[in-house]
Amino acid sequence: MRLLHTSDWHLGRSFHGVGMLEAQRSFVDQLVAFVQAQSVDVVLIAGDVYDRALPGLDVVKLLDDALVRLTQAGAAVVATSGNHDSAIRLGFASRLLERGGVHVRTRVEELDLPVLLPLDPGGDTSAEVAIYGIPYLEPRLVAERLGVGNANHFDVTKEATERIRRDVERRRESGPVHPVVLAHTFASGGITSESERDISIGGLGAVPLDLFEGFTYTALGHLHGRQELAPNVRYSGSPLAYSFSEAKHHKGAWLLEIGTDGAASVEEVLWEPPKALAVLRGKLDHLLASQEYAWAENAYCQVTLTDAERPAQAMEKLRTRFPETLVLAFDPEGAESKPQTSYSNRLAEAENDLDVCCGFLEHVRDRGPAESEVVALREALEAVRLEEAEL
Repeated sequence: MRLLHTSDWHLGRSFHGVGMLEAQRSFVDQLVAFVQAQSVDVVLIAGDVYDRALPGLDVVKLLDDALVRLTQAGAAVVATSGNHDSAIRLGFASRLLERGGVHVRTRVEELDLPVLLPLDPGGDTSAEVAIYGIPYLEPRLVAERLGVGNANHFDVTKEATERIRRDVERRRESGPVHPVVLAHTFASGGITSESERDISIGGLGAVPLDLFEGFTYTALGHLHGRQELAPNVRYSGSPLAYSFSEAKHHKGAWLLEIGTDGAASVEEVLWEPPKALAVLRGKLDHLLASQEYAWAENAYCQVTLTDAERPAQAMEKLRTRFPETLVLAFDPEGAESKPQTSYSNRLAEAENDLDVCCGFLEHVRDRGPAESEVVALREALEAVRLEEAEL
């Protein structure tokens, strides 16, 4: 049996103000093509299917289209909810969807209700693959329902995995069972990115890897970097980059193959990014002239300028070469240290309206006004004074 581990689709997300729906459609196209070409039996989605609890209509339509195409390609789909999803909304009509090969696990009561699939359909073995879904468990909301006294990520996840183990043991009395677990959580050892939302309040909320011992495979979701925590415990990461901290990520998935003897092998799958990400740093003139940055001309760019004095019209100039510059920051190198003056103190020291305006410009951009700007401000203030005088 071949299972494809994905997670964190975040359908409907934007990237620094740029809509990503077309990029997400491109991912779905790649996903469907891979499922067809590699005869994937099951697609796993380990949470954060949507980016928000109330997705837009076009976002819901994209997921609908993806599920239809995946099942038409011959794959079953097993999904669970993440901290970005509304478990109730994502789980709507789940019993009906099962008839079409889409299995959604979003409820605490379904933790030990697996999706059972024959390991070798038509073969001599009676072995089954049992796929369990652990949705994002907000401790304060589920601790009581799980019968757990302490409302923390460790205890609720421990109870969830123990329920699954008890169910596996019971089923193994009737024949071989190979458990695969989906879990949307922060497991110890995972490397974070800026685009994940912290899933705890006042702490990391990490759970230890040994909670997942004994399972054939654990498909984790929440962290956006594809990574291996143990041979059988992995994050697939998000299919697209959702922050510049992911610029060096190689986005993809994991292809899990379980043989008729129960042995599991895992190999990486890579997705083609719709657009590269570039994190650039340097002086403005060098960035605009050097050929070493030619590769970034069609990329989404995050630029940090190191000029000693903040250049005028920096963003406009950058976009003449890097039109997709989305983030601009300043970190002057070699500039003389200036005493920090609060804006209220600047106002108190201003002698007239022109000083107020010039002080504001210097406060917000760390650079005083040019002579032409001083002239323009003086003329504007004079025009206002004359207009008030006529009233």
